[in-house]
Amino acid sequence: MSKDQIISAYEQAKKTFEKYGVNTDQALELLNQTPISMHCWQGDDVRGFESPETALSGGIQATGNHPGAAKTPDQLRADMEKAFSLIPGKKRVNLHAIYIDADEFVERDQIKPEHFDRWVQWAKKQGLGLDFNPTLFSHPKADDGLTLSHPNEEIRQFWIEHVKASRKISEYFGRELGTASFMNIWIPDGMKDQPVDRLSPRARLADSLDKALAEKIDPTFHKDAVESKLFGIGAEAYTVGSNEFYLAYAATRGTALCLDAGHFHPTEVISDKISAVSLYVNDLQLHVTRPVRWDSDHVVSFDDETQAIMREIVRNKLLDRVAIGLDFFDASINRIAAWVIGTRNAQKALLKALLEPVEALKTAEQAFDYTTRLGLIEEAHSLPWAAVWDYHCLQNEVPVGFDWINDVKDYEATILATR
Repeated sequence: MSKDQIISAYEQAKKTFEKYGVNTDQALELLNQTPISMHCWQGDDVRGFESPETALSGGIQATGNHPGAAKTPDQLRADMEKAFSLIPGKKRVNLHAIYIDADEFVERDQIKPEHFDRWVQWAKKQGLGLDFNPTLFSHPKADDGLTLSHPNEEIRQFWIEHVKASRKISEYFGRELGTASFMNIWIPDGMKDQPVDRLSPRARLADSLDKALAEKIDPTFHKDAVESKLFGIGAEAYTVGSNEFYLAYAATRGTALCLDAGHFHPTEVISDKISAVSLYVNDLQLHVTRPVRWDSDHVVSFDDETQAIMREIVRNKLLDRVAIGLDFFDASINRIAAWVIGTRNAQKALLKALLEPVEALKTAEQAFDYTTRLGLIEEAHSLPWAAVWDYHCLQNEVPVGFDWINDVKDYEATILATR
C-alpha cells in the first residue's frame, strides 16, 4: 500500500474504534511508550562470547544450523541493529553474562561493569535500555545439575559471587542508561530421577539467594527477578526452583517475579497467572515465548496465548508494573528474521489489547450481561486493528507488512553468508 492508502485506512479505522469508545491515538501513544526487551541469545544460539570452549548445557538446546550465527559481540550488535530497523516502537536489549565483551577471559565470579562497557556505549547510541541475567549454566561448576542449591559450599559460594557481580553490572546499566535494568535469575538446578530429599536443596537455594541479594540497590537503577521452571532436560523429575518456591520467595523478599510462558505444564498458561500474582508481587517480568510440547522456545507467534498475555496486562492496567521480554532461540531459520517476527508479533498482540473496548466489556460484566460481553469480545477480534498497526509501522519508518523480508534476505546474502 502507498503512504496515502495507509493513512486513509487508519482514519477509517479510527472512526470505527471511536464507536466502541476506543481512542486509537492514545493506544498508539501507549504502544510507543512500552518497550519490548529483545533477547540477545537468539542471534548466536545461546553460545555467548565468554570462551570458544564454552559448551551449551543446563537443559538448553538450540536446534538447527542456519548459516550466519554471530561469532563476535560486534557481529551480534550489527545483527540486532538490522532487526531494530525492521521493528517499530521502543526496544530494550536483554543480555546474559556470557555475552561479556572483554579482551581476555574473565571467570564469572570476577565479572565487572567495565567488561560490559562496550554494550553500554552501544546502547547509548541506539537509545536502548539494557536488562541482564547471571548465567548459571554452560559452566564446569554447573555440570552436576546444581548451582545455588549445590551441597558443596565452595561451588555454591562461587555462584553466589557470580550473582552479586551480576547485580553490580545491572546497576551500572541502570545508572548509565537512565532506566532500571531487570536482572533475572534462572538456574537449571534439578534432578533427572526422583530425589529422596526435596527440601534441603530448596533450603540451600533460599539461603544462597538471600546472601546474593543482601546488598540493597536502588530500584531506580536495578530490579532483581526470579524465574521458575517446571522441568528441563536432565531435570525431568524435580526442579528446585519451582513456581511455588519462587512465588513465595518474591512475595516475601520483595523481588520481581519472572513468568516464562514455556516453564509450566502444557495445560497451564501464564496469562491466567498475571492478575493472581500481581496481588502479592509488585513487579513482574515476562518471558514471552512459544512452547511446543515442552519448553522449546519457539519464535513468538500471534497466537491465542500471546494475545491473552497482553490483554491481561492491559485490562488490569499493569503496564507500569510488567516488564515485557522475549525468550526464544531458533537456529533453523534466519536469526534476524526470528527477532523481527517474534518482536513484531508481541507488539501486534499488545496493540490489539490496547484497542480492545475494555470499558464497555467491564460495564457489561458488572451488569451480569454476559451475552453482551461474549458478543463484544468476539466482534472486537474483527475490528480493523491491522490498519492501526500498519499506520504505527509507517509512523516509525519501518516496513509495512511483509516488505521487511527483502531487507533480511539482502542482509543474509551480503553479510551473513560471509561468516
